[in-house]
Amino acid sequence: MTTSPATLSLDQLSIDTLRLLAVDAVQKANSGHPGAPLGCAPIAYLLYHKIMKHSPSHWKWSDRDRFVLSNGHASALLYSTLYLSGYDMTLDDLKQFRQWHSKTPGHPESGEAEGVEVTTGPLGQGFAMAVGMAIAEKHLAAAYNKPGYDIVDHHTYVLCGDGDLMEGISHEAASLAGTLHLGKLVVLYDDNLISLDGPTEWSYTEDVLKRFDAYHWHTSRVADGNDLAGIEKAIEDAKAVTDKPSLIAVRTVIGYGSPKAGTNAVHGEALGAANVAATKKFFGFPEDQSFYVPDEALKNWRTAVDRGQQAEGEWNKVFDAYAKENPELADQFKRTVVNKRKEGWEKSLPVFGTEKKVATRNAGNAVMNAIADVVPELFGGAADLTASTKTIFKNSPHFAADPAGRNVFFGVREFGMCAAVNGMAAHGGVVPFGSTFFTFADYAKNAIRMAALMRAHSLFVFTHDSIALGEDGPTHQPIEQLTMLRAIPDLTDYRPADANETAACWRLALERTGPSFMALSRQDLPVIDAAKVDVYGGVSKGVYVLEDAANPQVILIGTGAEVWPCVEAKRLLEQDGVAARVVSMPSWEIYEEQSAEYKSSVLPRGVPKLAVEAGSPLGWWKYVGDTGDVIGLDRFGASAPGPIVLEKLGFSAANVAERAKKLVKGRD
Repeated sequence: MTTSPATLSLDQLSIDTLRLLAVDAVQKANSGHPGAPLGCAPIAYLLYHKIMKHSPSHWKWSDRDRFVLSNGHASALLYSTLYLSGYDMTLDDLKQFRQWHSKTPGHPESGEAEGVEVTTGPLGQGFAMAVGMAIAEKHLAAAYNKPGYDIVDHHTYVLCGDGDLMEGISHEAASLAGTLHLGKLVVLYDDNLISLDGPTEWSYTEDVLKRFDAYHWHTSRVADGNDLAGIEKAIEDAKAVTDKPSLIAVRTVIGYGSPKAGTNAVHGEALGAANVAATKKFFGFPEDQSFYVPDEALKNWRTAVDRGQQAEGEWNKVFDAYAKENPELADQFKRTVVNKRKEGWEKSLPVFGTEKKVATRNAGNAVMNAIADVVPELFGGAADLTASTKTIFKNSPHFAADPAGRNVFFGVREFGMCAAVNGMAAHGGVVPFGSTFFTFADYAKNAIRMAALMRAHSLFVFTHDSIALGEDGPTHQPIEQLTMLRAIPDLTDYRPADANETAACWRLALERTGPSFMALSRQDLPVIDAAKVDVYGGVSKGVYVLEDAANPQVILIGTGAEVWPCVEAKRLLEQDGVAARVVSMPSWEIYEEQSAEYKSSVLPRGVPKLAVEAGSPLGWWKYVGDTGDVIGLDRFGASAPGPIVLEKLGFSAANVAERAKKLVKGRD
């Protein structure tokens, strides 16, 4: 039997147990951040023990409240909370904090441990993903709830720090959240006056609550981070404000109870054995015991299991009654929350004819609207560029006017948009997308990287994919973006050559459950004859032979719009007696998944290869080899009509043919 410090209340004992578990985890790893767990443990206790609706024994219950630790460096606080609350987390897991293949990595990673909703660590992104979660909740509630049946009715809670609110992404996301009246979003701000470098007064002196007031948030302050009643009242008051998101600034003491309390020295390193002992003495815990969990405290924490099962059981009864009255909606809900498509949905995909050219951005719009009714979970919008990216559902209102609407106007907030998309994907029930010009992927790159790290089903639709956009000039003409995004592990790239490849890319983006991006053209392009070419079959391999020749002397590999000068160059080469194969390569990622046999059947060794892509040539040498060549861009573009820019920078059929002949001649 483990005894407890006799003078502590049960609440205080439970909080201090949480604090010291986190301290011990950091100390054993000799790495981590003990300061925030010591200061914020009362907040975590209140949320998981008294306020949040969650079910540790079935943590993926769809109507659970969501919790996001935006200041992800405080991960020891989250892991210790999950263990104490009864999630699938053990003391041994805590002892493996920050170790190889543990469930407790240095920053929270979704998929590693039950109860970790999203991957956090890059500051501000957890905040923005929580905004996406709140958007998803509001949309699903509007789409599915019926009188007497609130099957979607939960809150999103965030714990964040000064660093989160300094990051620009938090400004983008906070502004959007206020505009969209996300009343079920509650952010608790760890206002401890200390940043990593020192006092916040050195770098951060704004009035945070006034800033959030200006964003149309409900704001409040709790003067003492140990005031349980004050924090609880502030949270309940925030929940009562249903037309605004809420920010609660809680004045905590970083490293509370330790000899380093209130200083930046306690932020990001283990306390050390002597300081750990002193901290335990402060709280009245045994100084010589690590990972000490009093029975009373554990029993108190674990009441969350029964409460969660009861809450979920009550929800199941409501849902069963709902399903009897709304069977189709209920089936759709059950399908979408586990991210499954409707049987046969792909039959609604359009097939484009060859009678006219089509920009792939326009083809994307046609695809979206053709499948809108059979993929109701598809949901998203653009960063104030809907008219240009064409990512809009024609028969749906916009979310700000009607939350059941599927069009989200994100405003000029590319980073915030893409992080919010990740939050929506993590929430479930929707397959979200965000869109903008391809060059502005730079603004959002870290959110796209986070999507890949989480393996979230986030879709990023980029248009104006090359120098072909023309007159807007080099500021808007992407060069290195394809290379940049292709370098991200577990992110699927799509650069379709025509309208039918675009339809195939959308199909694959919805069939595959990881993140992906599309790079779509502004200019009109010829259309592949789908009656003669198995476009989907080819795209699903990442690379395929579009046009062939007997015993080809050279292989022309194109992506996107550059497939077409390759096709024209093949005709020119034929006139000069050179046999050429034309290969479309819409996805490097999918190509790499194919068998060696398939790869060699399309790109056999011994035949010189010329890759053509209006972007950086980096990476292409892997496919063309030392004896091949690449027509790409090692410079920025220019402001002029698109066809002229393409011709001047080498993307004409004549130049492709000339470079191909040099390859063949060199081999001869």
